[in-house]
This record gives sequence, C-alpha cells and structure tokens, in this order.
Amino acid sequence: MNRKKINLTPVEDLITEDFGPVGTPERDQFEMECDAFVIGEQLKCERRRAGLTQEQLADKIGTKKSFISRIERGRADIQLSTLKKLFFGVGRQVYVRVI
Repeated sequence: MNRKKINLTPVEDLITEDFGPVGTPERDQFEMECDAFVIGEQLKCERRRAGLTQEQLADKIGTKKSFISRIERGRADIQLSTLKKLFFGVGRQVYVRVI
C-alpha cells in the first residue's frame, strides 16, 4: 500500500482567512448565513419528503409561498416559533440545543 502525504489546509483555516477569526463581525455574519442555508436545505428536504409544494406548505401553516421560498434559499431571518411551525407543517419536530 503506497500512501502519500497530502498537505491539506483545514477548512477552519480557510474560513478564518476569508471571514476572520471567531467573534469578529464578518465571521459572525458568515456563521449566521451558513446556519440559514442549512435550515433552508433541511426544510426543503423535509417538505419534498412530505410530498408538499412550497405553496401547499404555505397554505398549511398560514403564510405565503414567497416566504417559504426565501427560507429555503437561506434569505429569511425567522423566529424559533416560525421554525417550529414550518417543520411541524411537514410532520417533523424541532429541538433546540445550546452548546
């Protein structure tokens, strides 16, 4: 077995290089945008798994399709109560853990 050593830069180092160290305003903004993206992708996956369109989910929870679209694209800042309502609408639950 021939193993070559590959010099790879850790992702954390790359993020720090582009957005600054943890705790800086630029890094905080990056982290919030990442979280919004992940939530949007999770919602989209669960909505599709539930067999719902954005419009059907919006009707089910009493909001607009455009709002669902913005969330799925990571472009909406939502409250915890809204997050729970969204995932309840696709048959899932949300638990929050502080670490």
